[in-house]
Amino acid sequence: EEVAQFEAYHPIGSKARLALSLLLYTGQRRSDVVRMGPQHVKDGYLNFTQEKNKARKPVKLSLPILPELQHVLDQTDTGHLSFLVTQHGRPFTANGFGNWFRKQCDAAGLKHCSAHGLRKAGAAIAAENGATERQLMAMFGWSTLKEASRYTRSARQKILATAGMQHLSRHRNEPKG
Repeated sequence: EEVAQFEAYHPIGSKARLALSLLLYTGQRRSDVVRMGPQHVKDGYLNFTQEKNKARKPVKLSLPILPELQHVLDQTDTGHLSFLVTQHGRPFTANGFGNWFRKQCDAAGLKHCSAHGLRKAGAAIAAENGATERQLMAMFGWSTLKEASRYTRSARQKILATAGMQHLSRHRNEPKG
């Protein structure tokens, strides 16, 4: 619902909508999204090294560009080396982007939302749609099962509860008709 509200306020073609799409459809941190650009795209994949722990323990990812993201990229003016650029045509810093995105959320009436919240939302959506822990690790660049299991455990609870709740119904075994 919050994503839909943001999208209704920020149409395709706007920098804010591009930012949302990059965050949501890649599942990456703001420090990675601000560095993504056309040079990272090859054969329908975004290929990059995550910024976090880059010097100590680099994590290289190849993520397919989902049709939803490609559509927004095709409809939006972007920078030459970075998809997202400031009003002065320069790439955002991670903190500058976080502050700017916060303002875009506020403008859409979403005062409690943030860039990091979209990473969490993406993980939850993927888990609820059946992504395994290993798939989440590959998508989000996590090196241990700990983070992935947090999302799959929550998703499994919801799915199992939905399937199991029928067993509480008094009308479960009554004939239909």
